[in-house]
Amino acid sequence: MQIAGKVVLVTGGTDGIGRQLAVQLHALGADVWITGRDPDRLARARGEGMDVIAADLTGPDGIEAVMRGLAGRSIDILINNAGMGSDHDFRVAQPDMAKDERALWLNLHAPIRLIVALMATLQTRPEAMIVNVTSGLAIAPSAGTPVYCATKAALRSYTQSLREQLKGTRIHVIEALPPLVDTAMTTGRSGRKLSPQECARQIIAAMRANADEANVGMVRILKAVHQVAPWLARRIMIGF
Repeated sequence: MQIAGKVVLVTGGTDGIGRQLAVQLHALGADVWITGRDPDRLARARGEGMDVIAADLTGPDGIEAVMRGLAGRSIDILINNAGMGSDHDFRVAQPDMAKDERALWLNLHAPIRLIVALMATLQTRPEAMIVNVTSGLAIAPSAGTPVYCATKAALRSYTQSLREQLKGTRIHVIEALPPLVDTAMTTGRSGRKLSPQECARQIIAAMRANADEANVGMVRILKAVHQVAPWLARRIMIGF
């Protein structure tokens, strides 16, 4: 896909992977819209030439805020990037169900609802794209973050089905699967972390190539292992 001149909506575009996607797409000539919750970060993005929408996508009001913010503008590319973790580990503490519900909404319900809300306008574009950001944990889960893993696996399944539905149309569907990335969500986590800049670069390269998947960094190895020996991939990742 040619990025220059496209109108792109990036959810969660004020920090981490989302910010790098927005910055790099803007540098390639895209008209970038981002959603976020932090007023200072939204103001910074606006100062950098991006359009911003204040929206909390952990509930249905956020979807309405996005649609009001767009005010009928046509979108060529929707990137469902916003996501959050949720500590749901009975070995450590009783899970926080309120946080679980926010994660379920942000990671799964919001992407699906935005796709439904924007499908009509995407179908009118000469060339359109939906990018759903899942995780390597959508392939094989970790024991410590079952809610996060479940939402990403569900979005992976949804993305694969949606791609088949839209085969032969103007809308191309990509799943982006990052590894452990150095973001606010992974603060305190040990292990080798990919930079948000490099993660975004690889996702955008997949977009420009019209790939079906962007298996980023170490996820390429995980995907290869899973294809040959799914049990081994699960064994490796379950304690991650």
